[in-house]
Amino acid sequence: MGTRRDQQIDELIAIMEIDKILNDYMRGQDRLDAKLHRSVFWDDCRLDYGFYQGGPDGFVEYAQNALSSHTSNHHMIGQKDIRVEGDVAFGEIYYQAWHCIADEDGNKVDFVCGGRYVDRYEKRFGMWKFAHRTEIFDWARTDPASDLYFERQPSAIRGKRGKDDISSDREALRTR
Repeated sequence: MGTRRDQQIDELIAIMEIDKILNDYMRGQDRLDAKLHRSVFWDDCRLDYGFYQGGPDGFVEYAQNALSSHTSNHHMIGQKDIRVEGDVAFGEIYYQAWHCIADEDGNKVDFVCGGRYVDRYEKRFGMWKFAHRTEIFDWARTDPASDLYFERQPSAIRGKRGKDDISSDREALRTR
C-alpha cells in the first residue's frame, strides 16, 4: 500500500488524464472531429442529454450532424469538481457554449447556453474514459447574431472546422 503522498500523486494524474478527455470531447465537437469525439467514451457508456439518451455511437452521430449545420461553435469548460475513487471518478463540469445557427427564416442567430455535465469516468486497461454523462442546462438564450467585428476586420483569422483549422496543421505551426 502506497503512502498518502503516492495516493495524492495518483489522484492528480487521474484528474489530469480526465481533464484530457474533457478537452478532447469539446474539441471533437467544435472541430467536427467525429473520431476524436467518439474516442472519449467507453463502448458501454450511457449518455443522457434529455433530447438524446443512448450510447456513444448514436450520440456522436447525432451531435456531429446537429453541429455541422451551424456556422460555428465554441464550447468552454469552466470549473471542474472531479472526485477520484480508485478506478472510478465522478465529475461536475461547468460549461458555456456558443452556437451560430440559422433561425426558421434563415437569419443568423447566436444561441448561447450554460450548464453542467455530471459524469462518471472509469479507468480500464490503464486509461480513463466516460462511463456515463448527463448534460444539465442551467440557462440559455438566443439573440440576433452580432458579429460585426468580422465585417470591420475581414483579415481576422477565423476558426474553421476539421483539418482546415490552423490548430490541426502542426507542420505549418513548426515553421511559423
